[in-house]
Amino acid sequence: MEKTVSEAIAYRRSTRVYKDEPIDSEKVKECLVNASLAPTSSNLQLWEFYHVTDNHVLKQLAEACFNQNAAKTAQQLVVIVARKDLWKKRARANIDFLKKVYNKDGLSERDLKRKKMATNYYKKLIPTIYTDFLGILGYIKYFIFQIVGLFKPIYRQTRLSDMRIVAHKSAGLAAQNFMTSMAAIGYDTCPLEGSDTLRVKRILNLPRGAEINMVIGCGIRDEKGIYGPRFRVPFEEIYFKV
Repeated sequence: MEKTVSEAIAYRRSTRVYKDEPIDSEKVKECLVNASLAPTSSNLQLWEFYHVTDNHVLKQLAEACFNQNAAKTAQQLVVIVARKDLWKKRARANIDFLKKVYNKDGLSERDLKRKKMATNYYKKLIPTIYTDFLGILGYIKYFIFQIVGLFKPIYRQTRLSDMRIVAHKSAGLAAQNFMTSMAAIGYDTCPLEGSDTLRVKRILNLPRGAEINMVIGCGIRDEKGIYGPRFRVPFEEIYFKV
């Protein structure tokens, strides 16, 4: 029986050792569909998911992950990739979607206004934020926006490094959707920070603009796969009601 969201979150642990027991790749794929439904900045969906089931590639990736047990014993691996470089393509996809949604006669004034605002957002605002040249434009925009921000609230994350963070935050949200979905069906995962990301990119034949967000080991936990009881700092130290 599939777990509730709360049950899946409580069940999920970073599993370091997996049983030598196959898992259903179609079920893993379904969990990646759930990953694609995660919240994402401006709905740009600047991510890609590489679902690795080939044994030869699994061994290569395990080596690139320093042969950590979480990678070496994994039955499958999922690589979450941030694709900030695809912002133009994804902005166009949103514009095309808007055209289809509002491609009907007799639109209300409210719908016409929404269509115009959303279309302008992807045609004007997104290029303003994402367009850069060697990081120079980003800093120019950053300083201009800081000055404007003295007089009114304004978006300030315009540097190349800022936009990379935005893409990786969205990719991280997708990864969490995936791992929670895996936990819900009794599968285990481990997000790996430690990897030679350049080697991972080469193994997967990724373009220069792609960035590795994380590698996730997948399988069924071995009894020695959870290294200890869960520790969290007291909730009172991190919760602030305003």
